[in-house]
Amino acid sequence: MTPTQANVYVGIDTHQNTNHVGIINEVGKKLGDKEFPTTSTGYQALLTFILSFGTLLAVGIEGTASYGAGITAYLRSQEVLVKEVIRPNRQTRRGGKSDPIDAYAAAKTVAADLDDLPIPKLLGGAIDGLRMTLKARASALKARTAAICQIKNFLTTAPAQLRETYARYSDTELVPALARIHPSGEDDLGIVLRRLALRIEFLTDEIDEAQSRLDDQTTAIAPALRATKGVGSITAARLLNTVGENPERITSKEAFAALCGTSPLQASSGKTSRHRLNKGGDRQANSALYDIVKNRLNWDPRTRAYKAKREAQGKNTKEIMRCLKRYVANEIFTLITRPPAVPAVDDLRPLRQSKKITLQLVAQHFGIWPMKVSTIERGKSRDDEFALAYREFLLQAA
Repeated sequence: MTPTQANVYVGIDTHQNTNHVGIINEVGKKLGDKEFPTTSTGYQALLTFILSFGTLLAVGIEGTASYGAGITAYLRSQEVLVKEVIRPNRQTRRGGKSDPIDAYAAAKTVAADLDDLPIPKLLGGAIDGLRMTLKARASALKARTAAICQIKNFLTTAPAQLRETYARYSDTELVPALARIHPSGEDDLGIVLRRLALRIEFLTDEIDEAQSRLDDQTTAIAPALRATKGVGSITAARLLNTVGENPERITSKEAFAALCGTSPLQASSGKTSRHRLNKGGDRQANSALYDIVKNRLNWDPRTRAYKAKREAQGKNTKEIMRCLKRYVANEIFTLITRPPAVPAVDDLRPLRQSKKITLQLVAQHFGIWPMKVSTIERGKSRDDEFALAYREFLLQAA
């Protein structure tokens, strides 16, 4: 076969051990296909094969966040335009299915819908470490919950004497108490309860360590996001994981809102004219936005004032939450893509201590809890207005 020197589009059907490439020209003519291993050498050979057919315009890849992550990262490093192609549904596969068919289908899709296809989220780097820590913490939480439920169930059906012995312990006291018992070799229930308690203690340490690591990671990656009201380490990690290493792929607030499932959709019928939120998008990011809104409704005066205003206009709680989630999504988009500088607060604690002023005195002066003053001093939360007033108060103190 003599390669055709032309502008070409490429589709890649990805698997765990192989990538199958299909190449077409601008009018959709099939030029060639070939299978390559998912190794560094295989990636290089794959790109060389593609370039032998002509000028590469774009590559469409299936499974960019799973089997296609490696080839996606490699092609991006070679400055190749890569687009994510959704696997075709069963109706479109009635003509048959094979690796070459799927590869050519991906090539035709990227040729037809180049502008509409999304740029894939890049894996690797700091965000990938964040993603793995977040998933490890989630699996540890799930395992701990399962172990706690097992203990509760075993104690429910345990002999009366054992059940009454541990009935007086609170939930926080029960696990340490069970971990301290030393049952005999014939006490099967005691052995199981002790093992479950020790497992829970181990998982709790793992969860706490992951929580601390997430706090450090998110603060280092996105200090402006972490310093925003209502954004904790878990919510920040979920949002950063949704955006990925290449936030430039999200070109507008509207696109980010759609990605998070907070874009409006028409929900009108008859005399009713209204919108509802998009139920698609990344549900973890949507959950993070919900947590931020709930937090601000509890502690942020501006958010509570907005809720009261919309209630007076006849909006119900769900509709108000939808509006707030969209406002928060717009704010988060700016904080991630164009983060502002975070004002320094590391001078507040040394200045307070040099004046011999206690946290309680500061809290009493401003009418807030001492813990809030402490968290702002340590950079764990952000309130620029308070930090400015606090600094002026310390400077004017005798």
